Amino acid sequence: MITKYDVTKATVARTLKLLCRPAITGVDRLPESGPVIIASNHLTFLDSVIISAFMPRRVKFIAKAEYVNSPGIKGRLMRQAFEFIDIIPVARGQQSESVAALQPAVEHLEEGKVFGIYPEGTRSRDGYLYRGHSGVAYLAYLTGAPVVPVGMIGTQRLQPPGATMIRPAKFEMHVGEPIQVPRAGMKQTGRMRKELVTQVMDTIAGLSGQPRKDVYNVSPSAQRDLGNG
Repeated sequence: MITKYDVTKATVARTLKLLCRPAITGVDRLPESGPVIIASNHLTFLDSVIISAFMPRRVKFIAKAEYVNSPGIKGRLMRQAFEFIDIIPVARGQQSESVAALQPAVEHLEEGKVFGIYPEGTRSRDGYLYRGHSGVAYLAYLTGAPVVPVGMIGTQRLQPPGATMIRPAKFEMHVGEPIQVPRAGMKQTGRMRKELVTQVMDTIAGLSGQPRKDVYNVSPSAQRDLGNG
């Protein structure tokens, strides 16, 4: 049975192919069944739209609740985009990779579905690939889901930071080989998580070609909350 999601997905994919002439590789590497974690670098909020459009399986993401509640044209565009994307809204000030925020992701994976996560935690506004947080490894070891790394290239040109409108631009999405992990549940250790995050981020760096910064990225809103903006 063809659903509204299927129609929207096909329409978005065709539109992106026509207007942006993207280079998409490796999507056949996504396991056809069972729980999967997609771990990608993050250059624009449209990364979730692109991943959803081109992956052969439906993907659920965590997203800031403020994206959905933003006023004006930008907010309307985001709400329309998120009607297509499955999201778990996270309130501002709540860490998107905290155990509480990730619990819905655990339930989604336990149902044998696909969950997408950005280990950097927020968009890179300077093009660097930042350190990955441990949430991706926590989920992988807790559920036994393989991690599929993804490298996005040039997607920030579709909507540069601060821009309200989307414009056509060539971009690339490269999908790596699944990283298999044993299901360790709560017996996982900090060392296990650290080693897996390092492997995931090294693979993403190879796929995206980004220069790296060995620090965590902090969003402008978080900087303001800390009194630094």
